[in-house]
Parts: sequence; structure tokens; C-alpha cells
Amino acid sequence: MEVALITVGDELLAGDTVNTNANWLAAELSDRGVAVTRILSVPDDRAVVAEHVGAYADAFDAVIVTGGIGGTPDDVTMEAVADAFDRDLAPTDLTREAVERRLAEIRERIPDSDVDVDVEAEAAIPTGSRPLLNDPGLAPGCVIEGVYVMPGIPEELRAMFESVADEFAGDRRSRFLYTVEPESDIVPALEAAGERFDVAVGCYPDREAEHNRLKVTATDERALDEATAWLLANVDASETPVHRDWGDE
Repeated sequence: MEVALITVGDELLAGDTVNTNANWLAAELSDRGVAVTRILSVPDDRAVVAEHVGAYADAFDAVIVTGGIGGTPDDVTMEAVADAFDRDLAPTDLTREAVERRLAEIRERIPDSDVDVDVEAEAAIPTGSRPLLNDPGLAPGCVIEGVYVMPGIPEELRAMFESVADEFAGDRRSRFLYTVEPESDIVPALEAAGERFDVAVGCYPDREAEHNRLKVTATDERALDEATAWLLANVDASETPVHRDWGDE
């Protein structure tokens, strides 16, 4: 299963907000064996969002779009997704009831709050889409033709993703090895392992931990086992983190 992530928000492109959602989603999906092959950040521009949603929906098994849903002027994601599939926006009974219930909870918790929300607009999703309720928040998400639309607020995103997490599964598996050998010294072995066992091998230096982390990825469990064993035999590596011994230098 190949998935693309689209994170929406001017604040991401300006560097005002760290894109923790993309990092979290990529890790969650990878843990489920899913290949995340694109991560794209786009501005709060309805036409731009619609263009990329439509293109990615055709190219990938699923697309997760985060951010830009709600009632502020720059929240254009839901409209853009509707545009991408030539749909109208309309609330469903389920999303309307969820928004009304959440507003009632807010008013009960904060009696003096002046909450003025257009329920019909807040609850609107593309016609024909499947609603995704936002238990910690207000604006619902949805699923339409393999595109999952979710909030940008991390707490809300994570809760909503958990409600559909079982819909994401793949056969990619990874193993990690650790070595203090210089990266340049182990390149031939990494290339040989990749070619010999048809696996992907990455090397990621960790300056703070003072080791290189090797990641071996494959869709075939046997190939993964054999490649890992071969690397352990041909590289001074360990399956547990190691640190460089500076005692003799």
C-alpha cells in the first residue's frame, strides 16, 4: 500500500509551525507496513489543494490530507477536496449532530463563552463522502475516493487517525542495525546487500548517539532476515545501539 500525505497551511511553509503531523503519520503508517512515498506541504489556497488532491488520488492507494478544516477564512481544505471530485458541500445528520453536541459541551463547560458557530457550515463535508467524527474537536473529517481529510491540530488528527488506522496496512517490514564504522567504509557492503537480497538499505548518521543507524526494508520476510544476517556478518554492526569507544584515541 502506497500512501501520500498532504499537509495544508501557510504557517507550515512560513516556518511558523513545525510539521509534526507529517512526521507522526509517516511513523504510524510505516509501523503498519505502509509505504509513504510522498509528503507535500501546500498553502491555504483552494485551487492548489484541489489540484494536488486530485493528482495524488489518482496516483496512490490512499491520500491523507491534514489541516485547513474548520470555520476560519483560511480553512479551505474541505472546499478544495469537494472541488477535486466535483462535489458539493453539505452536512450529514451525523456530522450536524456531532457539531451540535460538541458546542453544547463547550457552552456547559464555559457558560460565559460567546460561541458563535454556523453549524451547517462547520458540519459540511463533500456529498457522498464518509464522515469522520472529531471527538476532541469540532470540525469533522471525511473519506472520499481514498482521500482521508483530517484536522491539523495534532490531538484531533491523532484521535481521528486511530478511528481509521485499521484501513491502512502493508507488507513492508524494516530492521535496524547500529554501527560505529564510518559511513564511507560500509558503502560497498550496503550496496551489496541491497543488490544481493533485493532490499532497501539506508544509513542514517546520529551524531549525538555517535553511531550510524542502518535501516533494512523489504516486503519479503525471508529476504529481510537473510539481508540482516549478511550485514551482521560483513559489517561491524549490532542489533542494539552501540557507541564509539574513544578510549584508545
